[in-house]
Amino acid sequence: MNEFAIRVPEADLDDLRGRLARTRWPDELPGAGWDYGIPLARVQHLASAWENYDWRRHEARLNAYPQFTTTIDGENVWFLHVRSSDPAALPLILTHGWPGSPVEFLDLIPLLTQHFHLVIPAIPGYSFSGPTRSRGWGQQRVAEAWATLMARLGYARYGAQGGDWGSGISRLLAAHAPGHVVGVHVNFMPTGGAYDGPLSPSDRARLEKTRALAANRHPHQILFAATPQTFAYALTDSPVGQLAFLAEKFTTWADPSFAIPDEAILDDVMHYWLTRTAGSSSRLVKESGLGAGPIPCPVPLGVAVLPHDIVQPVRPLVDLRHDVRRWSEFPRGGHFAALEVPGLLAADIVAFFGGL
Repeated sequence: MNEFAIRVPEADLDDLRGRLARTRWPDELPGAGWDYGIPLARVQHLASAWENYDWRRHEARLNAYPQFTTTIDGENVWFLHVRSSDPAALPLILTHGWPGSPVEFLDLIPLLTQHFHLVIPAIPGYSFSGPTRSRGWGQQRVAEAWATLMARLGYARYGAQGGDWGSGISRLLAAHAPGHVVGVHVNFMPTGGAYDGPLSPSDRARLEKTRALAANRHPHQILFAATPQTFAYALTDSPVGQLAFLAEKFTTWADPSFAIPDEAILDDVMHYWLTRTAGSSSRLVKESGLGAGPIPCPVPLGVAVLPHDIVQPVRPLVDLRHDVRRWSEFPRGGHFAALEVPGLLAADIVAFFGGL
């Protein structure tokens, strides 16, 4: 276990600014809007903000928290470890997703440290964990690495929370170490498959939405599952390419009534750009397998449902396989709950684990 502080060389920031200044912009059809993807004007606005972006501000914010690196199963893992002032607080591991990073959880830290010792790692292949160097780093292997990490920190009893990839990894962690994980809280829970029982009209609509997504995967998922290396060249070489690809999701997957701040988007994009992890982060799809079966969770489960997420879970289907102790229908929010509604999410996490 090694102490760590982020110190990005100034030459890397100069290189980024130079690349942004030399961007070759594509054409755009008149009046295209969002019909063909993220609009040119939106990306040019973000790129202009990026040229004047202050990485040192974000770097200082991260360095205000204790950070460490460790090697698990041959790969580097970078994580924040923020202890509560209460020595008896429950340890809680928070796992991000794609196109996110530990940046997602920064607003949650002051809201949760009254109740939890927080462990916030970057998935191997993401952010300052750096690119993975071996095959096989799917969700299951990450979950097993998290069990090792928590054991190394001396935590024998802890909770897990996540959305997107973090949802699956947290549940797989519970399945791998059920004697250590006291409960799992998720803010993303796709539910599909056959179901013959009665459903309310809203649940039936949710089920159809999930089935439609399973039958028509997002284009990036298909590409990542097939040839993630091919796509990595463009994203690693072009900052605007990386920016446009991630920023599109921060708009289309979020609550339309809430605009994720440009600065937060740029903070997150920098975690992909500076660490050259566009390719390794996308490999997680190929290594995990598209359309894998239901993920088990043998411990109590809390589910936060966001009305503008990609999909919403169907309670009767979740109840078939899980011990659901808390089910919360949020009034607002989308795929990026920790960024969009940190207060609501933090309160729900506290209530779930407090009730166990």
